[in-house]
Amino acid sequence: MDFRLTDDQRALRQGVRELLEGRFGREALRAAVDRADGKGGTGETGGTGETGGTEGKGRTEGKAAIPGVGEGRPEGVRVLDRELWRELGAAGFFALRLPEAEGGVGQGLPEAVLAFEEAGRVLLPGPLIATHLAAGAVPGAAAGEVVVTSADRGLVEWLDEADVVRGDATGAERLDSLDPLTPLHRLPVTDVRPAGRGAPGTAPAPDRLLVSLLTAAEQLGSAARTCETAVQHARTREQFGQPVGAFQAVQHLCAGMLARVEVARAAVYAASVTVDPVDVAAARVLADEAAVRGARDCLQVHGGMGFTWESDVHLHLKRAWTRTHRAGGATQSEEELADDLVAAEA
Repeated sequence: MDFRLTDDQRALRQGVRELLEGRFGREALRAAVDRADGKGGTGETGGTGETGGTEGKGRTEGKAAIPGVGEGRPEGVRVLDRELWRELGAAGFFALRLPEAEGGVGQGLPEAVLAFEEAGRVLLPGPLIATHLAAGAVPGAAAGEVVVTSADRGLVEWLDEADVVRGDATGAERLDSLDPLTPLHRLPVTDVRPAGRGAPGTAPAPDRLLVSLLTAAEQLGSAARTCETAVQHARTREQFGQPVGAFQAVQHLCAGMLARVEVARAAVYAASVTVDPVDVAAARVLADEAAVRGARDCLQVHGGMGFTWESDVHLHLKRAWTRTHRAGGATQSEEELADDLVAAEA
């Protein structure tokens, strides 16, 4: 099986990178952080779509009835850029895997992984995965006219600004999110078993599998970006008359970051082709480690500068930490790998 990227896939990745870097560069990232921190303006609030609606039988009938939703942020302030969301829809980001006959791009999961990897590089905010998975099922999601989030038995992201909530978000309580660009609500615990996980030996639910894989892709993109940032800083920052990259301790940190990124990349790309639950679990574990440890090592390379608010390194670390809780997180992935090992020995 050949896991190398095709020319079309390379062109897709480059196109998505150029779109995101041009539309959500560092200035846009910091402006979004300022809005979330209450320092910015009201933001752009167009594109109502199915505002207040939910999707599916037995779901919540409207966000107005959910305690805590819409509280805590000044009225009219929106962190999510709806204009950018619609641009992503027009570019086919959300409809990437939707068949052409249904108005989509007609690509596969490997191409979606490349797109989400690029989103992770620039720390693109919003419920990207939920909206992507809703394309074709929720009207307006594919075109970026509707923002969709999903609720499970743990956390739900972007509940305040979502037009459609897939799942039951009744009783959601606002949390103080570590990541300024990932607002969180906590859902009541109704089952000790993580969402999407069945009895040992059973395959995880398809949506949870895709959420885990696309999250791994975002983590991979973030890990690659922090590795590049650390290497660039090590080359240009001078101490004792030479670049800090000349010191062996710094070299080891950068080498370890690169090794984790490339191992995670191989695992994520392979899982996007096989879509095997065990492969996805392994990819998720490796990508989470690469993102979190990579951001921490990047902070070490930057020294005291890495801990300042003006630096972007802490934003990558906070986002990486927040992503580790999606779809059961690394703990659930590790349990799935352990279940597979036990079944293989039986």
